[in-house]
Amino acid sequence: MRRILTRAGALLALLAVLVSCATGPKLEAPRLKVIGIEMLSTDMFAQRFKVRMLVQNPNDMELEVRGLDYQIMLMGDSFADGVSNDQFLLPALGEAEFDMMVTTNFVSSFGRLISRMGGGKLENIEYEIVGKIFVDKGMVKKIPFSHRGTVDFSRALGEKKGERTL
Repeated sequence: MRRILTRAGALLALLAVLVSCATGPKLEAPRLKVIGIEMLSTDMFAQRFKVRMLVQNPNDMELEVRGLDYQIMLMGDSFADGVSNDQFLLPALGEAEFDMMVTTNFVSSFGRLISRMGGGKLENIEYEIVGKIFVDKGMVKKIPFSHRGTVDFSRALGEKKGERTL
């Protein structure tokens, strides 16, 4: 009987090791925040923006970021989505900045935002960015993220004293 209990204990220990190896490290989702936006070009059909992002790593291990897949919503409406293949090292318990190039369709996204503002200022616009960060950390290959905040479009559009230039 003692032999059976010893073998069962050894088997349980082996299973515990295998399960912990298979699941890999437990990673918290990095936090992404829009810290700047600049309009690069515009015409009646599309706009191109450079969106400056701050990404913070709450984990105690560095992450090799291989890219990300994202969707940006402004005031609850879809604004842009896409992928970025920017690669960078995100230090443990640290942060990094990077730029994403975003192209929007005037009629379906940016135009809706302007019409919803009803001629008001494009300041403190609520946004949400959701997606996945692709990493190379053992068994973990992608980490979902979601962040809400506000962004000021007035500087990106060159507004001065209430005038909007598109």
